[in-house]
Amino acid sequence: MGTTAALVCDGCGQAASAEHISRRLQRLEWTTKYRPVHIQTLLLGAFSPQEEGDFLYAPSGEFRGEAALLLDALGISGAGKTGEAVLGEFQRAGFFLTHVLECPLDGDAGTGAATAALLTKRLQPVATRIRRSLKPKRVMAITEELTPVVQDILALDLGCPVLLDHGKPFRLESGAGENGGMRLREALAISTGG
Repeated sequence: MGTTAALVCDGCGQAASAEHISRRLQRLEWTTKYRPVHIQTLLLGAFSPQEEGDFLYAPSGEFRGEAALLLDALGISGAGKTGEAVLGEFQRAGFFLTHVLECPLDGDAGTGAATAALLTKRLQPVATRIRRSLKPKRVMAITEELTPVVQDILALDLGCPVLLDHGKPFRLESGAGENGGMRLREALAISTGG
């Protein structure tokens, strides 16, 4: 009897079923449609959202969860616009969103230590992709889940500066007495000279 090797997804490093790979390829197709020719700001999150409506590039144009928070933080309104129009505006501004883990976390990845280990394992391939393929003018870390690996990200050769919020990733949601979106927009304005 032969042994079967588990398939590992090249986008997240997790064990992958055929369904997992199919979902990854679908999201990759959606994302590629809105990739700017020249990326000004690469918005780097920890891992892709579980729900399709939370995934920025989903064709439904629902913009919930992470997608809604990101658009709001960047000052891009969806009011009275189609999903394609909103994503077109995002693209024309030179923004591109990607994640260290390009797929949602599998249910058994759960613990903070396990997630941090997955993120750490994927940093070098992500750095290579950023440097060789994406080539942004700046990278902006945008999710709290990147906090355990932020120093590792800074140590990478990305070929451009990494923008942080006082040494931490920017928060998309606003907390008590702070506005995450405003801080993100201010940092962008300073970095672009605007």
